[in-house]
Amino acid sequence: MSTISISSVKPKLSFWQIWNMSFGFLGIQFGFALQNANVSRIFETLGASKDELPILWLAAPVTGLLVQPIIGYYSDRTWSEKWGRRRPFFLVGAILATIALFLMPNSTALWMAVIMLWLMDASINVSMEPFRAFVGDMLPNEQRTSGFAMQSFFIGIGAVIASALPWIFTNWFNVSNVAGDGLIPDSVRWSFYVGGIAYFLAVLWTVIKTKEYPPEDLEKLKAENAEVTIFGGLIESFKGIFKMPKTMLQLAFVQFFSWFALFAMWIYTTSAVTSHVYGTSDSTSALYNEGADWVGICFAIYNGIAALVAFLLPILAKKTSRRMTHLIALFCGGFGLFSIYFVTDPTMLLISMVGVGIAWASILSMPYAILSSTLPAEKMGYYMGVFNFFIVIPQIVAAGILGFILKTFLGNESINAMLIGGVSFLIAGILCLFVHDNEETE
Repeated sequence: MSTISISSVKPKLSFWQIWNMSFGFLGIQFGFALQNANVSRIFETLGASKDELPILWLAAPVTGLLVQPIIGYYSDRTWSEKWGRRRPFFLVGAILATIALFLMPNSTALWMAVIMLWLMDASINVSMEPFRAFVGDMLPNEQRTSGFAMQSFFIGIGAVIASALPWIFTNWFNVSNVAGDGLIPDSVRWSFYVGGIAYFLAVLWTVIKTKEYPPEDLEKLKAENAEVTIFGGLIESFKGIFKMPKTMLQLAFVQFFSWFALFAMWIYTTSAVTSHVYGTSDSTSALYNEGADWVGICFAIYNGIAALVAFLLPILAKKTSRRMTHLIALFCGGFGLFSIYFVTDPTMLLISMVGVGIAWASILSMPYAILSSTLPAEKMGYYMGVFNFFIVIPQIVAAGILGFILKTFLGNESINAMLIGGVSFLIAGILCLFVHDNEETE
């Protein structure tokens, strides 16, 4: 594959420069957090059964599989004097995602909600994927761990607020969290509206406040772009999975089991908590919606923990190593998911979420920090897009088999999905031992 170079000399950026270039992730996580905490609830409200949930969620990872490498590939080959390389994708994705967030809670049938999930996830991926390459573009290697940690911080803060929004609307503003059969509660509806506005404004801040480095050879960029057809670009994007650097391949296995665990949690936590802790599966009942709102608070807590831990991870990584830091964090996540099985008091779920939050903070930063030090700058977006295959592939696998496993072998009890997720986190942690990190050999 031909190469397009960006400026190779990168000065260290100030705290506030890193803050501004990462701020858009605050908005992006509004979209993801609302999706993760509420889509299963919306699906169940519109008539989906427990064993149908994984298949319905399949829309999200399939969208990512198609969109992320393509966006990464073409963002490497984009340059505008006014908008730069990655920022056009940030802005377009934000506009589309905001529209999807406004439409999602107005779905009146299950098929409409599934289509909205496709649109929402595709739009979020358009703006999110280039953000990972953005750190590699803008920061020298010694600041990248801090750069990804700053992204994790904003992801945590955005998710705390977004996950708690339905509970906040119900308990602070007396907005109803109960609706008739097949209707989405107003508390959820207004949460998505606020999330859409926050998404757009946060990404717009990064677009306005950050300037990108130009290509070293603009004429070479134009010439090579003229030679590459759209079809050729698509083929090149998907061939990247067979050209991965050694460290990227090792991290791919860690990512697979990490994201399998996360997807199991996102799909089944609402069902697990409402049935196992609250004792109801009636999505129209006040008790079910109370439990579903509490799941939002639980997700807010684990994201809040992630925001706090994000700045501690680089310190721990310096004292140990990045891969050992990631191992410890993933083990915390595994024990957090295991503990949910033994909870009878909803308040105790918050303790379980501490472990999940530590794992989440590390998942959002350590693999990317390790990987970015092994990638050529001119292919950063391309390889980050390919690396995201190992976020979406485990989600596709989870969507395909979790429902079958629960129904066939585990009594169709959603709580058992938490145990599966816990085991998957532990496997991911052990696999960290086999990852080669360039930082440890420098």
